[in-house]
Amino acid sequence: MFNLIKRDLILQKRQLLIYIPCILFFIIMDKNPALTFLFASIIIPFNTYYYDEKAETNILLNSLPYTRKEIIASRYLGAIVYMGLSIVVTSTALFVFNKPFTITEIAIGSGLFLLFAAFTFPLFYIFKSGHISTVIIISFILLAGVGPHIVSFLAKHLTAITDFIASLSVLALYTGAAAVIVILYAASWGVTMVIYQRKAF
Repeated sequence: MFNLIKRDLILQKRQLLIYIPCILFFIIMDKNPALTFLFASIIIPFNTYYYDEKAETNILLNSLPYTRKEIIASRYLGAIVYMGLSIVVTSTALFVFNKPFTITEIAIGSGLFLLFAAFTFPLFYIFKSGHISTVIIISFILLAGVGPHIVSFLAKHLTAITDFIASLSVLALYTGAAAVIVILYAASWGVTMVIYQRKAF
């Protein structure tokens, strides 16, 4: 399974040359660090799906001595590994450029990435290859731009929910959010595995 994760990095070695400049662009444009961490975490996992979709790699993977469970596990575990590497690279870049950031911003960026991955990873196996990667990337860009405004709107109009959240302690809020994210990510992993087991290549 480790070899499958390693394979993704090897296949993307040229794209990785664009990886650092993209992160630096976000930093130079003084974007919110949480958004920068989110963007950095998304690049490698979603580029892997894009590459596999384009090259029909699943046919090759299923001819190798790996079970379908291992292939899916490498996707979900790989995403967590790449997220960790992205946090290290982004934190280093922010430090070099003397841009302040907090553990909370890292947690928010990581949490949003895991949520986005949980909802989109199964889509790559539900829909036919072709344009799903483009649709997901465009959706991410739109959500990144419109999302904060939607949250502000809901916070103003759904006061009962806002008051309940405000009444929670910081520890309870973060613990609850982390639990929800872990459950959704695990559920997504399970759903994707079932879909992939039944898919014909």
